[in-house]
Amino acid sequence: MKSEFVHLHNHSDYSLLDGAQTVQTLVNTIDDLGMDSVALTEHGNLFSVIPYYKSAKKAGVKPIIGCEVYVAVGSRFDKKTTAEGGWGNNHLVLLAQNYTGYQNLMKLVTLGYLEGFYYRPRIDMDLLKEHSEGIICLSGCLKGEIPEKMIKGDWDGAKKAALRFSEIFDDRFYLEVQNHGIPEEIQNIENMKKLSHELNLPMVCTNDAHYAKHEHWEAHDVHICLGTGKDRDDPNRLRYATPEFYFKTQDQMFDMFKDVPGAIENTRKIAETIDLEIPMGDYHLPNFPIPKDAENSNPDLYLKSLCVEGVQNRYGDYTPELESRLNHELNVIKKMGFAGYFLITADFVKYAKDNMIPVGPGRGSAAGSLVSYSLGITTVDPIRHKLLFERFLNPDRISMPDIDIDFCIERRGEVIDYIKNQYGENSVTQIITFGKMKARQVVRDVGRVLGYSFGETDKLAKMIPTTLNITLEEALEQSPELLAASKGEFKELLDYSKVLEGMNRHASIHAAGVVIAPGELTDYVPLYKSTQGDITSQYDMKGLEDLGLLKLDFLGLRNLTVIDNAIKLIKDGGNDIDIENISFDDQSVYKLFTNGLTIGVFQFESSGMREFLKKLKPTAIEDLIAMNALYRPGPMNNIDDFIKRKHGKKEIQYLHPSMENILEETYGIIVYQEQVMQIANEIAGFSLAEADIMRRAMGKKIKKLMDELKVKFINGAQKKNNIQPEIAKQIYELIEKFAEYGFNKSHSTAYAYVAYQTAWLKTHYPAEFMSANLTSEMSNIDRVVILINECRKMKIDVNPPDVNVSSIDFRPVNNNTISFGLNAIKNVGTKALEQIIESRQDKKKYKSIFDFTANVALKTVNKKVLESLIMSGAMDSLEGNRAQKFNEIEVALKYGQSEQDAKSKNQVDLFGGSAGSTSNQSMIPTLSEVEEWPESKMLENEKEVLGMYISGHPLLKYADDLEEHSNFDFTEKINPRNQDKVRIGGAISDLKLHFDKKNNQMAFFKLDCLGGQAEILVFSSVFSKYKDLVKNDSVVFVKGKQTDETDFSDLKLIAEEIVTVEKAKEIYSKNINIKIDLSNANLDIVKISKLAKDHKGKCGLMFHTSGENGRMQRIIAHNIKVSSSKSFLNEVRDICGKKNVWISE
Repeated sequence: MKSEFVHLHNHSDYSLLDGAQTVQTLVNTIDDLGMDSVALTEHGNLFSVIPYYKSAKKAGVKPIIGCEVYVAVGSRFDKKTTAEGGWGNNHLVLLAQNYTGYQNLMKLVTLGYLEGFYYRPRIDMDLLKEHSEGIICLSGCLKGEIPEKMIKGDWDGAKKAALRFSEIFDDRFYLEVQNHGIPEEIQNIENMKKLSHELNLPMVCTNDAHYAKHEHWEAHDVHICLGTGKDRDDPNRLRYATPEFYFKTQDQMFDMFKDVPGAIENTRKIAETIDLEIPMGDYHLPNFPIPKDAENSNPDLYLKSLCVEGVQNRYGDYTPELESRLNHELNVIKKMGFAGYFLITADFVKYAKDNMIPVGPGRGSAAGSLVSYSLGITTVDPIRHKLLFERFLNPDRISMPDIDIDFCIERRGEVIDYIKNQYGENSVTQIITFGKMKARQVVRDVGRVLGYSFGETDKLAKMIPTTLNITLEEALEQSPELLAASKGEFKELLDYSKVLEGMNRHASIHAAGVVIAPGELTDYVPLYKSTQGDITSQYDMKGLEDLGLLKLDFLGLRNLTVIDNAIKLIKDGGNDIDIENISFDDQSVYKLFTNGLTIGVFQFESSGMREFLKKLKPTAIEDLIAMNALYRPGPMNNIDDFIKRKHGKKEIQYLHPSMENILEETYGIIVYQEQVMQIANEIAGFSLAEADIMRRAMGKKIKKLMDELKVKFINGAQKKNNIQPEIAKQIYELIEKFAEYGFNKSHSTAYAYVAYQTAWLKTHYPAEFMSANLTSEMSNIDRVVILINECRKMKIDVNPPDVNVSSIDFRPVNNNTISFGLNAIKNVGTKALEQIIESRQDKKKYKSIFDFTANVALKTVNKKVLESLIMSGAMDSLEGNRAQKFNEIEVALKYGQSEQDAKSKNQVDLFGGSAGSTSNQSMIPTLSEVEEWPESKMLENEKEVLGMYISGHPLLKYADDLEEHSNFDFTEKINPRNQDKVRIGGAISDLKLHFDKKNNQMAFFKLDCLGGQAEILVFSSVFSKYKDLVKNDSVVFVKGKQTDETDFSDLKLIAEEIVTVEKAKEIYSKNINIKIDLSNANLDIVKISKLAKDHKGKCGLMFHTSGENGRMQRIIAHNIKVSSSKSFLNEVRDICGKKNVWISE
C-alpha cells in the first residue's frame, strides 16, 4: 500500500552520537507505520548508505539516499567563525533522484571533508552548482539559510537565497517546514507560506527524526551529551528543544500540516520521482598496468606466462601434473575474471620482497593455490601439502578471492604508499571502521553523562560478564547482581543503555584494509577525512565488498618483524642466512618443540601447547601443521587421540580403504576442512567445488542443504566405490562431526612455516632471536619479564642497561649475553638515546656523570632522562654509586651547559680571530660522599622505570617455593578453566582497602609474581581471617577462584586462603606424588627407591599408576617419609618427567 506521506529528513546512529536509532530500527519503524518509502539524511556523511539500502530493499521499503549537508556561509575554503561566533555554516537537505544524483552526492560529501572541513564537513554554492544534476533539494530545518534569514528579519536575503537554490535545482527545490513544537518553527511555517506564494515555489513537510519512538527522547538526549562531552545536568549544553524528533504517523503529520498547501502531497511526489538502483554483485577491478615489453597484453595470457615461469623456477620442472593443476586454476580465474586481482597482488608482494620488506608465507586459503605459489604471493608448496584450490576459489560460488597478506608491522605503510603511487592517490584509500557501544562501554558512557562517579559505573560495568559480544539483555539474564541494580538505583542508567547499546560511537581507520577502484574512487564511494588528517572510504569493509570493489588486507604480523630483526643481528655478527630456504627436516629444531622450549615461538607459546608438544614429540612439519589446527576449542579433545595414534599406542582404523591416502598424515583423524572436501570428492564423486559447498553447509549447520547432500553422498559413494549405504552413512556422519571443527589447512600450513622459522632461529641463533623478540615487545613490560625469564632458562644473560654499552634496542653481545635495550627505560625516548649513542661514538666511553652531561645535547637529555637512567642502573658504569649520581643531577646539568657554552664560544673566537682568548674551562665538580640507596630502594626504582627488577628481585630468595607451590603459568594464553582452584605466590602491591555495603572491610591488591602479575579481590569474610598478612610487600600465597573477568593477559582471583611463604611449605608439602608408567621398560624403580631412602623427611610418598581398566590407582608408600627438598624433586623429575612429579596438601 502506498502511503500518502513519506519521511524525507531523518538520522540514524551513523550521524555519529546524534541519532539514537540503528538503520535496522529505522527501517522496521517505517514498516510498522505502514509506509512504503523513507529517506535517510545523515549529518554531512553517507556512512549508512549501504547497510540502509540493503536493509530497506529486504524489507520492501523504497530507500531514498540523502544527506543533511553543511553549506559554508561564504567559500568552503574560508575557515573562520562568524561575527556572532558561529561556525559559518547552514544546513541543507539533498536527496539523490537517480544514479547521477547519487554520484554527485558522493562527490559533494567527499569535498565537504577533504576541502571544506571546519568544525563540520562543509560544501559551498560553487560545489552545489557544479554537482546539482540528479539531486532534489529541501531548504532544511531552522538552521537552513532561508529560515535563519527570515527569522532574523532579512526577508530580501531569504528571497535571494531561495531564488539562488531554485536556479541551481531547477524544478527540484522545495521549501521545507517542520513542527516539533518550537515557537520559531510555527513562525517559519507562516514565513514559508508567504515566500512560497511570492516565488511560486513548492513546500514540503518533514519531521527530522533522530530516534524511532517518542519514549526514546531521553536516551537520545543522553546520546547528545556523549557527543558533546557534557553532563546531562550542565545548563550550558546543547539540547533539543522538545521530545518530538521521532517518526510520527501519517495522521499526526496530516494534523500538523493540513493548513500548509501541498506539504504532505509533495513528500509523495518527491518519493515517486526518485529512481535509484545502486549496482551490487558486479566486480570493479582496477586494470593492472601490464609492462609494455610483455609478449601478451591480455591479462589472462600475461598471468599464465608469469605462472609457467614461476612453476619452472619453483619446481625445476613442468610436469604434466603441474601443468594440469595450473591450467585448472587459471581457467577458473579466467572464468571468474580475476586475472587482474592476482597480477596486482603479485606485484605489490614482489615490490615488498625487492625492498627487503618482510612478507609472510601466506595466510588463509590463498596458500592452497599453485598460481599464488608460482607468483611468489605465497611460499607454501600446495602440491607437497595437498592443499586444495577450491577451498580458496570455488567456480560454483563466485565471490572475490580473499588474499590477506602479512607484512612486517613496522614497514606495512611502505607497501600501501607503493600501491597509491602505482594506481593513483585518487584510486586508493584506507577503509573506515565504526566503533560500537558495547555493553560495558555504553554503561560507562551513560553513567558518566548521568553524573555517577567513576567507581559506581565501573562497579556496574564489571557486573557484566566478559563473554565476547554479550548484550545487556543477556547480561541481565546471567548476572543476578546486574538484574538487582537494574531494578534499583541504576534503573534509569540501564534503561537508556539498552536503547543506545550497539550504536555507532566513532569512526576510525581499519588497521589493515585498503580499497582500490578502477578509476576515481568517488565514482564508487564517498571519502572521509578524520580530524588527524587520515583519509578513508565512508563505507566499511562489508559495504565495499557489496559494491564489488577490490579490498586488500595488509596485516601487520609482529613475528615477521622479529624474524627480520633477528636476521639483521645475525648478519651484524658475520653470518648471512636465507630464512626462506632453510631445511624443514632439521631434527634439532623439532627437539626444541619436543622439549616444549617454545616461549617466543609463533603460535606455540602457551603452556597447554607446550605440554602437548612434549607428548607429541613432533618430527616433521606436518605434525606442527596438525597441532596448529587442533589446538583450539573443540578439536582440542582429539589431541590425545592424535598423539596415541602417532606413537602406535592406538590402532588407526579407516571406515573405507580409500580414506587412508587422505587421512594418513593425521593418523586417521579428520583435522582439516580440505580433508572433508577430499573425502566427498574421492568417496562420493563430488566435484571439489561441490565438496566445498558441502563443507560450508556443515560448518554453518544449514540443515536443509545438509540433508540433501547426505542423500547425494550415500548414492555417490555406492555409484563410485560400491560402498554400502550403511557404511556411506557412517562416513558422512563422521565428516559431519569433524566439519564443524575442521580448520583451514592452507592457513595452518602457512603459520606452521612461520612457527618453524622462529624455532629454527631460536635453536641456531638464540641470542639474536631473543634480542629481536625483546625489542619487539619493549612496550609490553609483562612480555619483557617473560622473555627475560626465558633467557635465564636458556643460560643467556641479559645485562643491565648501560649508557656505555647498550644500544636503543636489545642486542646480542655474544652467544650467551644480551645487552639491554635503552628504549625500554621509561621517560627516556628515542631522540635522547640517539644523542647519547652518537656522542658516545666520538667519546668511546663516558667516565662520570659530569663527562656525560658535557657531551650530550641537554635539550633532549634533560633532568627527567638523567633520573630514569640512574634509577634503572644504566649509569652504573660511571664513577660513583646511584645515590651519589642522583644527588648531583642539578650540578651535572649546570656543568654540562657551561662546558658546551665554552666550546661553542671557543669556536666563535677561533674564526672571529680575537687573539689572546683562552678557554674558560670550569673545574670539573666531584661527587659528594653519599651512602648508596638500600637494596629495597634500588629495586623499587628499577621497577618504577623498567617495570621490573634488574639487579635482583625481592622474590628471588623464595623462587624455589614459589615455583613449587604455584599451579598457574603466566605464559598460558588459554585459561586453565578446568583448574578448580588457582594457587599463586608473590609480593603484595598496590593494596586498596574498601568497605562493602554492610560496612565490613575488604581489600583489592596486586600480587607481583616471578612470571607476571595477578589482581586479587578479598571479600570481607576472608579478609577478617587474614588481614594481618595483607600488607604491601608481604610475600604470600593466595588460593582462590578465577573471576569471570580473567582475560588472556591478566589473572584475577577471588581469594579464599592466604598463607605466608614461610608457612607454605609446611601446609602444602604433605605428600610427594609420582606418576609412573609400569609398562615403560626404561623406568628405574630401584633408583627412585634409593633416592627416597637418601632423602628422608616429613612428607608422604604416593605413586599414581594406570590400572588394567585404564583408571588411575594410588599406591601409598606407608613405610617411608621423604623430604620436599629441591634436590630430591629434581632428581625424581629427571627420571619420571617434570609433569609427573608434584607436591600436594
